[in-house]
Amino acid sequence: MTAGQPRIDKTDGGPDAGRSTDDEQLPSMTEQMAEQLGGWRGMVESSIPVVIFVVINIIAELRPAVIASVAVAVAIAVIRLLQRRPIRHAVNGLFGIGIGALIAWRTGDERDFYLPGILYGIVYGLVLLGSAVIRQPLVGWIWSIIVGGGRSEWRDDPRLVRTFTRLTVLWGVVWLAKVGVQAGLYLADKDTALGIARLALGYPPYALLLVITIWAVRRVNRTPAVPAAVGS
Repeated sequence: MTAGQPRIDKTDGGPDAGRSTDDEQLPSMTEQMAEQLGGWRGMVESSIPVVIFVVINIIAELRPAVIASVAVAVAIAVIRLLQRRPIRHAVNGLFGIGIGALIAWRTGDERDFYLPGILYGIVYGLVLLGSAVIRQPLVGWIWSIIVGGGRSEWRDDPRLVRTFTRLTVLWGVVWLAKVGVQAGLYLADKDTALGIARLALGYPPYALLLVITIWAVRRVNRTPAVPAAVGS
């Protein structure tokens, strides 16, 4: 999970000072979403190699599909580099495509192209749920690293701790659900359906989780905490 540039800490001007400038400090949700998804271009480019693999594997065979998907992924990364555009998403996609292609090439089984993503999804989902169980919600720590510059003031705010714990559970459940669908298709030897599921269960759930996460954290930051009652 990653998020854009909003702040979750308070400024030194008092408990309400940070909240009064939240609207000025926080980019819009659209801007945050675009940053984390790489924009429409990043989303399309990261999906092209998988589409190429699925289509060529249907009309031809495994090896041409592997070669074409890797070649397209490399070309996309090179083009972005030459244009001096961010290549983080392209490199991530190339890495994933490369590992899957290598395994599929060695085994001769087109299903194995998707195996690294399935295994990664299982591990990631379990780690998310485990971090929530031990009250160290991974979503909160990722947020603090990427958004808060490494600061972890959210640990001192019970509302944010609860919010990040619930978000972490949500991310973990969704991640395991979507990887469960892919694992089922993998075991059933449905390689074409598996490729389609890889595309359908890629960015759409991720984008929805980002929307929920950004909205939930911004909502907590903008809502004044209710002071505890003081006995007379």
